[in-house]
Amino acid sequence: MGDIILNSNQKEFIKNIKEKIHKSQYIALKSVNKELINLYWDIGKYINNIDESWGKSIIKTLSS
Repeated sequence: MGDIILNSNQKEFIKNIKEKIHKSQYIALKSVNKELINLYWDIGKYINNIDESWGKSIIKTLSS
């Protein structure tokens, strides 16, 4: 296959599409990270509030 020749408008269009894709991917990644941090924080609070002897053993089980 030969190289595709694009005019300046087409190049600008493709550049803009790529920027939109990258921006949306970044926003999605931040959202996922925020949810995971909240999940782990909630799990930590939950473990902290349970019976101390049971809590210590369950951490080892969870990590496995």
